[in-house]
Amino acid sequence: MRRLLIVGCGDVVRRALPQLLRHWRVFALVRRRDEQLAELGVLQIVGDLDRRATLHRIAGIADAVIHSAPPPSAGADDPRTARLLATLATGKSVPRSLVYIGTSGIYGDCGGAQVDETRPPAPRTDRARRRQAAETRLRAFGRSSGCRVALLRAPGIYAAERLPLERVRQRLPLLRAEEDSFTNHIHAEDLARALDAALRRGRPNRTYNVVDDSVLKMGDWFDRLADAFGLPRAPRLPPADVRTQLSPLQLSFMGESRRLDNRRMKRELGLRLRYPSVIEGLAAARAETERTA
Repeated sequence: MRRLLIVGCGDVVRRALPQLLRHWRVFALVRRRDEQLAELGVLQIVGDLDRRATLHRIAGIADAVIHSAPPPSAGADDPRTARLLATLATGKSVPRSLVYIGTSGIYGDCGGAQVDETRPPAPRTDRARRRQAAETRLRAFGRSSGCRVALLRAPGIYAAERLPLERVRQRLPLLRAEEDSFTNHIHAEDLARALDAALRRGRPNRTYNVVDDSVLKMGDWFDRLADAFGLPRAPRLPPADVRTQLSPLQLSFMGESRRLDNRRMKRELGLRLRYPSVIEGLAAARAETERTA
């Protein structure tokens, strides 16, 4: 059976594991052993992307790699990806394919324009610059090694347990519609399915916007979230008033407006969305929340 190495086994990847385990012998690089992964049959290799000397056991071990480990929390580079790729390059064989979960934030502010994968990155924050640095390293690795690298650019990921309900309950203000920015979303289950599709059908050194079909401004997203969970909608205020009540991180998200084009994802990966809009996704999240309450 072909061997798959997972680097960064967070929520989205764990959602993909049932499907992946049907077709791959799965290994995971972990900082400490995880009983849940062991019960699923995932073979764990203890190592740390911040310590190159701990990574030697992953060299040459896998036919394919899923890389979803986050970069460091500061700086404009991603040395973790650099250490990973340097280690993979030392093996007797290199992976034939690699899928990376990045962010659509590398496009920066596009003034509400529709954005496909040909648009040059223009990150405005170090958080996005770190992701662009990772993509640049991954592309170079793909060219030099012959590994088929697919880069998934994901926007706001949501699911029943990944919703900003506390923000809604606090009724933090939103911008008025005429001043608001476009926002983009993907349900965690659909992003997990995109991982499997990219492993099978992703083209070499190819980027994919992994996003649903919704066309929403940020205020509309929070209104729909409030409505789905029976909560009061937040007030809409002028920009000057909003700036006094939100954190710099929240304001940075509100300052970037774009509408992601997902046609390449559908055409080349053949992904049919389980939750084509946030309407279906939020209805499912509400139902799941009620089942587990």
